[in-house]
Formats: sequence, C-alpha cells, structure tokens
Amino acid sequence: MKFVQTNKAPSAIGPYSQAVVANGMVYTSGQIALTPEGVMLENDVRIQTTQVLKNLSAVLEEAGSSLASVIKTTIFLADMDDFAAVSELYAEAFGAHKPARSTVAVKTLPKNALVEIDAIALVK
Repeated sequence: MKFVQTNKAPSAIGPYSQAVVANGMVYTSGQIALTPEGVMLENDVRIQTTQVLKNLSAVLEEAGSSLASVIKTTIFLADMDDFAAVSELYAEAFGAHKPARSTVAVKTLPKNALVEIDAIALVK
C-alpha cells in the first residue's frame, strides 16, 4: 500500500491521505475547492468545481493515474440545484471518458464547500 501526497493539491485537513494506492488501484479522498496553498475559493459552484477537478487530477497524477483512468466517482453537493452546472464542468474535464458516478446532496461539506468529489481509478 502506498500513501499519496502532492503539493499540487491541498493537504489533507484531517487524519487521512490525499489518496491510497493498493493492488493497481488508487482511491482518492474527497477533494474540495481549496487551493494547493489551503485557501478556500469563493462561494460560486462553477469556480469551486473547476478547482475540485484540478485537485482531483493532481492527486491522481501523483498516484500514477489520471482522469482518463477513473472507474468511479462520487460527487457530494451542498445544493442539488447545482447538479447541472457541476455536471457540465465534470463532462468537460472527463471528455469522452464516462466513469460510473453517484451524486448525492448533503447537509454540509468541510469548510462549507459547495462540492466535493472523490474517485477510484486504475494506476498505469
């Protein structure tokens, strides 16, 4: 088992790793709209989603994977009314690749984020 850490994404804000690689798979922790320096971006779901996807991509790359190798994602939304906007940006980031996905509405997210995404992917 390998624990993943990259400075191109925010450090974990609790007792967990950015991701773990095991048996040819990478399991990421949920990414929110913190910059790599730990600054939370403004309260705009499009801006936050763009940062979340950048963070997720950086963690996957550090693990030896990429968005193109993602098998499954889970999206957590503070407001299900943001579903369409998040899906649009998600589709742009993943292109023709369409991993399995769950999207759930939650009461609150860490740092009052509007969106959080985690992933499971193959390691190259």
